[in-house]
Amino acid sequence: MQTVLFHSVIFGPIHSRRLGTSLGVNLSPTDGKVCSFDCLYCEAGFNAQGPGTSGLPSRETVRTLLEQKLASMKDAGESLDVITFSGNGEPTLHPDFAGVIEDTVALRDKYFPEVRISVLSNSTRIDRDEVRAALTKVDNNILKLDSAITSTMRLIDRPVSPAFTSEKVIEQLAGFGGECIVQTMILRGSHNGMNVDNTTPEEIAALVDAYKKIRPKEVMLYSIDRKTPEQALVKVDKEELERIAEIIRAEGIKVLVS
Repeated sequence: MQTVLFHSVIFGPIHSRRLGTSLGVNLSPTDGKVCSFDCLYCEAGFNAQGPGTSGLPSRETVRTLLEQKLASMKDAGESLDVITFSGNGEPTLHPDFAGVIEDTVALRDKYFPEVRISVLSNSTRIDRDEVRAALTKVDNNILKLDSAITSTMRLIDRPVSPAFTSEKVIEQLAGFGGECIVQTMILRGSHNGMNVDNTTPEEIAALVDAYKKIRPKEVMLYSIDRKTPEQALVKVDKEELERIAEIIRAEGIKVLVS
């Protein structure tokens, strides 16, 4: 079984194809996965692996470990582009997420004031006021929308909550007033005998309509880059991603293909 990638709270720096030199922050367990999605393509594996035994790191632990790492990097003269919240699950599930973001902003300002803070979120918690408020404090509020059609989204992302729909999340994303980046995984394949494809004309048209409502700072289009727990998925090549991007750009929306 494919399992989690990150076995520490602070990891890297690593090179991100979308963000540059990135220091990672994992607010999930270091030996298991806690997520409100169970995506077919998740590099950390399926939720069935379990949450492990380490639990979620405390706010104090995150602050201490992050400060130690930033201080050592500064002393060593190392460069850094971004501090990124990702890891082994959904970062906004952490009960002290807002406090962790507050601490991270303060530490960033102390050690690397020019560095950006990014949060990669699956958008399932943006209906909560404290999460939305915290996300407005980061430089790159990167929120997921893999399909504007609920049935396709459920097939790809497999949300834990049966109440989560594309229609609701599009409305919530639009509520950021353009202060967000929307990230969309483009793929094809199958799962349990069902076709998986968000590249059809219907899917792309629905995404374009959603982006027009959301009016994000940017749309990030990408495809599979690493091993996926569902092995019957197919990477969409860069040329096709660019063709899809041109359709979106025609509506005046900035698109990054990676």
